[in-house]
Formats: sequence, structure tokens, C-alpha cells
Amino acid sequence: MAINSKKKGAKGERELVNKLKEYGYNCRRGQQYNGLEGEDVVGLDYIHIECKRVEKLNLEEALEQAKRDSKKGQLPAVFHRKNNKKWKVTMELEDWIQLYNEYYSSRKLEERGEDEL
Repeated sequence: MAINSKKKGAKGERELVNKLKEYGYNCRRGQQYNGLEGEDVVGLDYIHIECKRVEKLNLEEALEQAKRDSKKGQLPAVFHRKNNKKWKVTMELEDWIQLYNEYYSSRKLEERGEDEL
């Protein structure tokens, strides 16, 4: 018996929430289960998560949905996984560069701090 798409989506969201909690992030499912439009998963500040737990995914459509639903100051990202595969994250290059620049800057600050010891 096939799981309907709403139940499968909710199951994927719970799975992603648990995976993000393993990394120490206090995430939870969004408000969609109350019938309100919202985010699939909340708890990563500044990131709008569109969660897709499907075997065939139209990444362009999913990313467009993430961009449409993201609020000002949020980077849209599609978190997706197929059966027996690891979770992946897809975002536009410009948004990834923004994240990388922050990561790079913090690493350089760390290195500078270590050099001063």
C-alpha cells in the first residue's frame, strides 16, 4: 500500500528534523500540519528549508518553491534525500557563496587567533 504524499512529506520532515538534531540544532516541523502555509522545517536561522523526501525530484521546481516561500533575510535551500541515500542540500551558487564567505572569514579569524598564541 502506498503512503499518500502528505503523510510521506510529513515523515520526511520528521526524519530531517531528527537528522538536524543529531548535529545539535533545535529544529522542528513547520506549521503546515496546522493548515497554515509555512516552512517545512524550522530551526536553522537564516535558512528557508524546503524538504523533499522523494525518489524523483524536479530540483528546479523545488528551488523555485523555496525561493517563493522564503522570507527576507533567509537563504532558500532544498534538503532532499532518496531511499538508501544521504541527505543533500541544493541552493543557488550566489547563496552558497554567501555561506562560504562567512565560513571562510570565521576560519581566517580562528587562524589569526592561533597565530597569536
